[in-house]
Amino acid sequence: MKAVMFEKFQEAPRLVTAKDPAPQPDGVVLKVAATGVCRSDWHGWMGHDDDIDLPHVPGHELAGIVEAVGKDVTNWKVGDKVTVPFICGCGSCSECHAGQQQVCLHQEQPGFTHWGSFAEYVGIHQADLNLVALPDSMDFATAASLGCRFATSFRAVIDQGRVSAGQWVAIHGCGGVGLSAVMIAAAAGANVIGVDLDPAKLSLARELGAVAAIDGREADVPGAIRDITRGGAHVSLDALGHPVTMTNSILCLRPRGKHVQVGLMLGEHAAPAIPMPRIVGQEIQLLGSHGMQAHRYGAMLDMVSSGKLNPARLVGDRIALADAPQALMDMDKFQSVGATVITRF
Repeated sequence: MKAVMFEKFQEAPRLVTAKDPAPQPDGVVLKVAATGVCRSDWHGWMGHDDDIDLPHVPGHELAGIVEAVGKDVTNWKVGDKVTVPFICGCGSCSECHAGQQQVCLHQEQPGFTHWGSFAEYVGIHQADLNLVALPDSMDFATAASLGCRFATSFRAVIDQGRVSAGQWVAIHGCGGVGLSAVMIAAAAGANVIGVDLDPAKLSLARELGAVAAIDGREADVPGAIRDITRGGAHVSLDALGHPVTMTNSILCLRPRGKHVQVGLMLGEHAAPAIPMPRIVGQEIQLLGSHGMQAHRYGAMLDMVSSGKLNPARLVGDRIALADAPQALMDMDKFQSVGATVITRF
């Protein structure tokens, strides 16, 4: 198969010919139809993830067709149109038994713990637990964006933030995760404020339902949010993963508000200073959010089918696999409006 591979961290990946995967007894092999290029992939390429063994094929936001099925798989057959959460549960640990596969104690992640989807084929383990059937009406590029950015935002807003109608919700960073969160929070009836440095992304945030947009270069972003909300946001998400956006997210909250950390903070930002006096004095809640279980996709897909959510609007550039190395290396320099998706192999 054709695949994008890097043999050393921070060195340019290459398009290579690699051995096709074979399905594990409990797994499947998917023919990749689309896969997103995500900032998490950039973190992996930089060497920020201890799970990666070299040489490595990145890619974790994927959708495709079942190509081969392991002997123990009962729920899937060749030809099924599917996607998969970027965190795959083991099915045996206490968290999986509790339905919390997103924090599985023995989780696997395509593109991190094993080769991923910047390739023509990818292997997925525990298929009966982790695969998600896709509607025939959904195109593969849109489906690929569900596995990380959109599903992650859905859990962050709905399950962790527990956003409800009438609340004020601030979204710091309007990339793929942030814009997804804007759309989802607005669909839940919240008053959403988007924060970013890019006017084009702020404009799209407004189109997706934000009632206000703030340039992140303002001297006092938290103060601006507290003024708009007359006291502070009820829920605020750091959708980027940076000490500045994290701090702004915490400081913009009203008493007993919820900060949800969605953006990864790795490398030099792995241990940021946290404004603990405010957290204690105002009883601020700090919540992490990491992916979403396969069994929760139904609620999200129902909102897509009903027209309340339209993730297709968040698909940006569609590129070829040969363009993926440069797109991956550029993820921390510039992100286009919407998610960049590999659709040509």
